[in-house]
Amino acid sequence: MSLNPVVESVTARIIERSKVSRRRYLALMERNRAKGVLRPKLACGNLAHAIAASSPDKPDLMRPTGTNIGVITTYNDMLSAHQPYGRYPEQIKLFAREVGATAQVAGGAPAMCDGVTQGQEGMELSLFSRDVIAMSTAVGLSHGMFEGVALLGICDKIVPGLLMGALRFGHLPAMLIPAGPMPSGLPNKEKQRIRQLYVQGKVGQDELMEAENASYHSPGTCTFYGTANTNQMMVEIMGLMMPDSAFINPNTKLRQAMTRLGIHRLAEIGLNGEDVRPLAHCVDEKAIVNAAVGLLATGGSTNHSIHLPAIARAAGILIDWEDISRLSSAVPLITRVYPSGSEDVNAFNRVGGMPTVIAELTRAGMLHKDILTVSRGGFSDYARRASLEGDELVYSHAKPSTDADILRDVTAPFRPDGGMRLMTGNLGRAIYKSSAIAPEHLTVEAPARVFQDQHDVITAYQNGELERDVVVVVRFQGPEANGMPELHKLTPTLGVLQDRGFKVALLTDGRMSGASGKVPAAIHVGPEAQVGGPIARVRDGDMIRVCAVTGQIEALVDAAEWESRKPVPPPLPALGTGRELFALMRSVHDPAEAGGSAMLAQVDRVIEAVGDDIH
Repeated sequence: MSLNPVVESVTARIIERSKVSRRRYLALMERNRAKGVLRPKLACGNLAHAIAASSPDKPDLMRPTGTNIGVITTYNDMLSAHQPYGRYPEQIKLFAREVGATAQVAGGAPAMCDGVTQGQEGMELSLFSRDVIAMSTAVGLSHGMFEGVALLGICDKIVPGLLMGALRFGHLPAMLIPAGPMPSGLPNKEKQRIRQLYVQGKVGQDELMEAENASYHSPGTCTFYGTANTNQMMVEIMGLMMPDSAFINPNTKLRQAMTRLGIHRLAEIGLNGEDVRPLAHCVDEKAIVNAAVGLLATGGSTNHSIHLPAIARAAGILIDWEDISRLSSAVPLITRVYPSGSEDVNAFNRVGGMPTVIAELTRAGMLHKDILTVSRGGFSDYARRASLEGDELVYSHAKPSTDADILRDVTAPFRPDGGMRLMTGNLGRAIYKSSAIAPEHLTVEAPARVFQDQHDVITAYQNGELERDVVVVVRFQGPEANGMPELHKLTPTLGVLQDRGFKVALLTDGRMSGASGKVPAAIHVGPEAQVGGPIARVRDGDMIRVCAVTGQIEALVDAAEWESRKPVPPPLPALGTGRELFALMRSVHDPAEAGGSAMLAQVDRVIEAVGDDIH
C-alpha cells in the first residue's frame, strides 16, 4: 500500500524544518569520519595504553583493518532490567572473536531506576540523568578505538541517553543489544488494585509489599508497557536492533542466540565490515517518524513526547508535539497492553509482538519501508518472527495476532487514532494520552486545587479535602524548576477519587510515568510555572476545563482578570540527595517540547555559532 498521506505530509514537514540542522549534522559526521580520532591514526603510545589489558586480542587490536566493537554498558545489579548485562561483555567478546572481530568495554553510564526513585527526592535527578548518560557515552567513544558500537541499555532515560550520545559519533555503526522483560508475575491490574486499597487504608504495608514483590520478582524489565518497554519498541521499529529482539526474556537460549547474531551482524556493518551502515544514516527523518507511529499505534509512554524530540535533535532533526498530534489523528491504536489493557508485554509478544505490529502498520501504509536498518534485508526483515531450531536462530514471516483483545488488525483497531494529542489553550501547551482513558472521562470541568509539591496532594487527600470534582494542579515541576520528576505516585490516589464517581483530572508542568493510566492528565504543560507560564496564574477554585475531545486546557476565568493576574513566585530550590549538583542543568535546559535537554540546548548554540563551516 502507498504511504498514508498524513504520515507523508508530517514527514515532509519535519524534513523541511530540519533542512539546515540535518545538513550541518551530517557534515559534522563526515568530518568525524575523515578527520576524527580513529584507531589507525593513534600513536603507538596511545594504542599501547588502549590494549595493555586486552590479551588475547592484542594482535587483532593492532591490526588496522580489523573491527573492534566498543561496548557502552549501563549495567548495575540494583536495576532488574540491567542486571542481566553483567555477563554480556565477556559473551560479546567471544561472539566477536567467532567472526574475526574484537570487543572492548568502552565505558559505563549510570542507570537509575525510576521505580525506586518514584515519589522520592532522587526522581528530580531522573530526566537530566539522560544528559549524563549521553555525555558518558561520548566519553567512552572519544578514545577512537572502535569501528562499531554495542549499546547495552533498556530503561527510561537510558536508551534515549545512549542514542543521544552515540549519535554524536554517528559516523560509527551502532546497535542496541536488549536484555528483555522479566517473566510475568502478579498481574498488573491486581497490583494496581492493591495499591488503591492501600491508599484507602483497606490493606496494610505487609500486603502491599507482598504484592509489589510478586510484581517485580526477577531479572528483566518490568512487564507493563511503560517507558522502558516503549524504548524497546521504538528502537526496533527504527531498525536499530536485530529484528524481533525487543521482548525475549533474559537468560534464555533464544536471548543468547539473538545477542550472538547481533554481534556477528555488528561486525559486518562496522567501518571495516562488508556492509557499512553508520548510525547517522540509519537515524533519519523517516526513522524518527516510524518511531512516532509505533509509539501511537501501541499506546506507548508519554515520556517519549520528550525523548523522541531529544533523540531526533541529536541527529539534527526537529520534531514537535504538533507532528505527534497530527500523526495520532491518522495512526490507529492496535494494541492494548497494561496500563491500556489488562495483559503485559509477555502476552503481547506471545500473540504476535513487534513482527505482527510492523507487518500490520506496513500493510496500512503507516511506516516508511525505505529506511536504512542494521538488518541485512532492510526494514522488511522486521516483519519476521525469530525462533530456535535446535541451536540455530531462524526467522519466519509474521503471522496475524492470535488474541484480538491484545493486538488487532489495522482494519479493526481499538480506536481509530493513536490517543496522544497536543492540548492548547490559555494555560499553554501540553500532552495528553487518551488511549487508557474511558470515554466518559475525556472531558473534565471542575474547580482547581493548586499544589506545588506532590506530597501535599497526598496529604490533602488523606485529610478529605479532595472528595469532590477537582482538577489537581501540580506546578513548579518542570525542567527548570526541579528537573521535571514523574508524578506517578499520584495515580493510585487520583484513581480512588475517580472510582468514587468524581470528575478528576491532573494538570501539571511535570511528567507522569509511562505506567500511568486511567486518570485524565494534561502533562508537560509549557511554558512551565518556573518561567512565569500561565499555569503559575491558576488559583484555588478557578474552573478548569481539560478536554481531550477538543484538545483544550483552559482556565475558565474572565479574560481581563486572567491577563491582569501575576504569576505566583517560584519556591526556593530544593537541596539534598544531590539535587544541587544539577542546578547548572536546570538553568540552561530546553523546554519539554524541544526535549528538555540542557546538553542539546548548548550543542545547538555551538553549532549555530560555527554555521556551515564544520570542516
